[in-house]
Amino acid sequence: MYPVIMHINYMEQGQTIEEICRKAVKMGYDGVEFRRRRAGKDETPEQYLDEIGRWSREYGLRYVLFGGPGVNAMTPDRALIRRELDDYKRFLDLASTRVKLSILNFFTGPLMDPTVDNTRVAYHLHGSFCAQPWHWESAAAVCQELADYAAPLGVKFAFETHMSYLHDIAESAKKLCDMIDRPNFGINLDYGNTQYFTCKVAPLEEAIEICGDKLFYTHMKNAIQLSRPDANKNPDMKLMVPSALSEGGINHRAYVKKLYQVGFGGPIGIEAPRPGDREWYAKQDLAYIREVMADIDAE
Repeated sequence: MYPVIMHINYMEQGQTIEEICRKAVKMGYDGVEFRRRRAGKDETPEQYLDEIGRWSREYGLRYVLFGGPGVNAMTPDRALIRRELDDYKRFLDLASTRVKLSILNFFTGPLMDPTVDNTRVAYHLHGSFCAQPWHWESAAAVCQELADYAAPLGVKFAFETHMSYLHDIAESAKKLCDMIDRPNFGINLDYGNTQYFTCKVAPLEEAIEICGDKLFYTHMKNAIQLSRPDANKNPDMKLMVPSALSEGGINHRAYVKKLYQVGFGGPIGIEAPRPGDREWYAKQDLAYIREVMADIDAE
């Protein structure tokens, strides 16, 4: 069975880091994906990482992953990129002395087409769909420097396929990995995000194949599409309602089965981007994905 990682959005309803680590282990998770820093908290990076290091060790959390923010390589401001790169390197230095780093869920900064009305929710017009050659070159240079810096730490970076980023779909994430050409840069396939695109995207199994051996990590979540009475007037928008992992537009049994078939060797991260009692969702979604893996193992 694959290790299952709990995304921190299951536990962003006032829980302390101690509670997060204790409850995640008690529920049966193998690890937690924290954010690189927390919003709205008056704390230094050292204080934040000290807490994660202390409580992950106390409760025996096997994997500690980190997500965004990444480094904004989509700006022409080279001084800003340098500051963000140096800040990320400092984070790596601090984190590596407190936890055993494994995978970092990485972002290269939002990329929006400035000519598109910002009231339009049109993901097929942003990210890689509007990228210029310099966006790709900037991102590749930033990631090469970061990859080389982090190599002695044994860290892997994984681009989350996320709307409005250069690495928004499997094809663009793989293109960026090929440009970087470093063994520790790969992809976090968050296929749930593709449900929000109105343009044609690669089917799930094809997206997995596109990632190939650069598939380091996965995010899994689900949503149900509702009908829109004004769909003809607003063709850019889908009305999506986040759902349980076992419900919605993505068949995660097929997802996991394909991962087995291609020899995927990383962890599975599951998410709960929906309101309500997220601790209950954490138990519910974990039970589902464990049962799916057990079924596939038994076949």
